[in-house]
Amino acid sequence: MSEGVYTEGRSGEEHGHIKSFVRRMGRMSQAQERFYADMMPKVGIEYAPQSIDLEAVFGRSAPKILEIGFGMGETTAKIAESCPQNDYLGVEVHTPGVGALCKLIAEKGLANLRICQHDAVEVVRDMLPEGSLSGIHVFFPDPWHKKRHNKRRLIQPPFVALLSSRLKAGGYFHCATDWEEYGQQMLEVLSGEPTLENTADGFAPRPDYRPLTKFENRGLKLGHGVWDVIFRKR
Repeated sequence: MSEGVYTEGRSGEEHGHIKSFVRRMGRMSQAQERFYADMMPKVGIEYAPQSIDLEAVFGRSAPKILEIGFGMGETTAKIAESCPQNDYLGVEVHTPGVGALCKLIAEKGLANLRICQHDAVEVVRDMLPEGSLSGIHVFFPDPWHKKRHNKRRLIQPPFVALLSSRLKAGGYFHCATDWEEYGQQMLEVLSGEPTLENTADGFAPRPDYRPLTKFENRGLKLGHGVWDVIFRKR
């Protein structure tokens, strides 16, 4: 099971697009509940159908990186901690994961990380201005490996076109998956977006900024592959 929490939305297309997740509550630990309550008023960005000024949100001018579906937030926190020169906006719907990342933000004192707990498609479409991002991370989204569920996958041409419009010229779009067939789809979809160009000849080597997760390490030891796809905005 991939670490991303984007799973099938049985409610389907009531918001004009196919949901790639289900809002499942899950059980929160007492620590997650406490840090969620304490930190979300400080680092949370409420969804609203209007454009936001990311420099005002973070209080500085710096590269802005979007991460979609951060799971329990371990990778997101590590990246934000190791790259203090960048600002990161994590989008996730899973409440225990949001609580877990709130805990990491507090413990590590991360001033360059904000959270929006909402549908990523609507956040990107309604809140993020064109050309406002220097990078986009989509790490281990749900692969929806059954063919009849492929339409639920997050990486589809319309969403990729929308995401690309939010990138600055030269900004990067980085996807990673442990399902080779989904990796091939990611490669095909991003290759088909005329505003993007591949940074590699096919799949890319894992860059230093993407740390190996416990999940990924376990899979690699079992002989499972991981495929990174990294494109740049023309």
